[in-house]
Formats: sequence, structure tokens, C-alpha cells
Amino acid sequence: MNNHKHDIHRKRNKALGVPELIAIALGGMIGGGIFTILGISVSMIGAFTPLAIVLGGMIASLAAYSYIKLAVYYKDEGATYSFYKKTFPGSHFAASLIGWWVVFGYISTLALYSYTFASYAISGFNFADSEWLRKLVAGLVILTFTLINIWSVKGMGKIEDFMVYTKLVILVIISFVLINNSQTTLPVLLHDNNNMSFLSVLIVASITFVAYEGFQLVIHAVNEMETPEKNIPKAIYSAIFLTIFIYVVISLGAILAIPFEDIIQNKEYALATGAGNILGHWGTDLVILGALLATSSAISGTLFGASRLMGVIAKDGYFPEVLAKKTNQIPVHAIITMALLAFLLVLAGSLELILEFGSVTFLLVSLLMAYANYRIRDLTNSSPLLTILAIFSLSLGTLLIFYYEFNNQISQMFFICGIYIFLTLASWLYSRSKSLQQGN
Repeated sequence: MNNHKHDIHRKRNKALGVPELIAIALGGMIGGGIFTILGISVSMIGAFTPLAIVLGGMIASLAAYSYIKLAVYYKDEGATYSFYKKTFPGSHFAASLIGWWVVFGYISTLALYSYTFASYAISGFNFADSEWLRKLVAGLVILTFTLINIWSVKGMGKIEDFMVYTKLVILVIISFVLINNSQTTLPVLLHDNNNMSFLSVLIVASITFVAYEGFQLVIHAVNEMETPEKNIPKAIYSAIFLTIFIYVVISLGAILAIPFEDIIQNKEYALATGAGNILGHWGTDLVILGALLATSSAISGTLFGASRLMGVIAKDGYFPEVLAKKTNQIPVHAIITMALLAFLLVLAGSLELILEFGSVTFLLVSLLMAYANYRIRDLTNSSPLLTILAIFSLSLGTLLIFYYEFNNQISQMFFICGIYIFLTLASWLYSRSKSLQQGN
């Protein structure tokens, strides 16, 4: 009894407040996203990049609505996977499908962050544009954080907060320095780009949606916070607003201060090139440091959280059983499997392919969350209008990416569709096997 009281007291002392929860969400979202999406966005829509970022943030806010409502209703740290499994308790396929899609979504972000890390890490050298060297460095950084997660999880956790706040400070400094050194004005840029269609802006908002992935990490901490019904919405909406603000300020600084041809030519490490031209060597170094911190904290956090989710899903019978095994409470097999699959994705595709696969995955997963919330809207006390609006926005975003792929990169579209057919088939086979086991 005394031990129980002691545990409760200890938990209360350790309860996470809104500032800590916002830091968790910001750490998840500003994980190299802006470093990755800037070059691709400017190459497609130029001066309209900040508008696409705002629209992407609005879609993310609509997606967050259902996550928040389900989180407050279920209060389950398993988040996406647990919510779907509990909303459709009679369907093994529903649980298996969301499990496979979510985990591969995280694998795509691991690939994206490691690719971005590698692009910035070698950006100052003569071989900066060597694709194979970039992929090799991406593999090495995945290997490094795999070993850290297997052997020294505590040590990584201690510097996670430091990395989150340091990268935010660096991003703010870079933004204001770029804006102060602007070479043109926004009206001039918009006038030069006046033939841009709103459809193109919507396509870019959809393609770069993965830059907002990470707000749901707050839900994993539901057991370590007081009054989740107040703190979860406060933390998630505040973090999304701050992320939109930071992304818009950085993108404004970049398009005002860096010539578009430089951003497009060096799209994998556009900010480093731009800051170098304006501030010299120290500007480049500062941007590279910011990018490496941003991607490092995101790789570490994603590998840590997603490997544990993979272990839980394997324990439920929807992934190979070996992935549920732990050594000293660490899911070693799950960590290694995630790392290998992320590296395979880096080897298989370009930055754009990885970005689009990640965005499609999180649009689809968020769509499933919105559908689950709509199904139990009376229990979660949700607005049918907002939930339907979220379903429409997320469906439109997914269709727009495939529309763009069909018209511009049809081989990439087939590759992405092929991965989804494989994931859906694999999840169906595991759900069928689980149903047969229970039937016996």
C-alpha cells in the first residue's frame, strides 16, 4: 500500500506540463522537415512556398482534431494503433492494416531524416552532389543511432531536449538573418510568379505534409501528464501553430535572400548554400549544425518510439513474433529491422520519392484516424462538420500527390503503389493468420 502511494506521489512529481508537451511535439515536427521541403517546394511553386506551408499546417490541424478527440476519449499511450484497434474491436484486419501503415510511415521519416542529415553533412565538400556518397552517409547515420538506441538509450534521452531547443534557436537566428539580408520583396516575387495555379500550391502542401508529422508523439505521454483532456489539445495545437510560424519565417527568409536558381540547384541543402552566400563560412556552419541537430534528434526519437510500437504490434500477432523480443527491456530486433528497412528505402529512392511516400503514408493514417473518430463521434463528442472536413482534406491531399505523380513521375507512382499493395497484403495475411489461430 505504501509503495503504491509512493508510486502515485512520484508520478505526480514527474507529471509533464504543457511546455514539456509542446517541446515533445515540436521535437517531432521540426525534425529536419523544413530543411527537406524547402528546395522541393521552391522548385515547384517559387514564392508561393509560404502559402503552401500554411495550407499544409491547416490540413495538419484538421488531422490533429481527430487524434486529440480519440486521445482524450481512450487515454491510451499506444496512440494511432491502439485507437484504431479499440474503435474496430471485431476486425483483426483493421488493427493489422493501421499497424503496418503507421510503422512504415515512421520508416519513411527515418529514411527522410537520414537522407537530409547526409545532404547537409557533406554539403561543404566537393563531393556534395554525389548521390551514392550521400546514401552511404545516410546509412552510417542510421547505423550510429541504431547502436545508440540498442546500447545507450538513457544517454540519448538526456540530450534530446537540449537538441530540440538548440535547433529552434538556430532556426530563428537563420530566419531573421536571411530576412535582414533580403535581396528583393515579396510583392516583386509574387508578381514574377503570377502565373502559378492554386492547384500547384495545393499539390505542394500535400507533398510536404510529412513536415508536420510528429504532433501525435504527445499522446504517447498520456500517462505522464495531468488533465490530458486540457493538456493534449493545448500542447498539440500550440505546437502546430509554432511550427507553421517557424516554417513560414524560414521559407520567407530563404525566398527573399537566396536566388531561386541556387535553392533549386542545391535543393537537398538549400539553406546551407544560401546562408553561406550571405554570411560566409560561419553562416553555412550554423545552418549545417541546425540541420544535423534537427535530423539527429528526429532520427533518435523516431527509432526509439517506433521500434517499441513495432514490438507491441508484433506481440499482438500482426508482425513476425521475433520483433516482440526484448533484451534488457530494449526491442533490439525491432530497432535493427526498422533501421534496415529505412536504409533500403534510402537506397531505392530519391529525396522526392521518400518525401512523397512519407506524406502519403501520414495522410492515409490521419484519414483512417478521422474515419475512426467519425464512427464514434458521439462518444468522443466530436463535431461531425470538422471531422468530415478533415476526411475531405486528407483524401484530397492523397489524391493530389498521386495526380502529380501520374503526370510527372509515373514510375515513382507505381513504386509507391507497389509498396502499399505489399503492406496491405502483408497486413491482411497476418490478420487472417491471427483469426485462424483464435478460431482454433
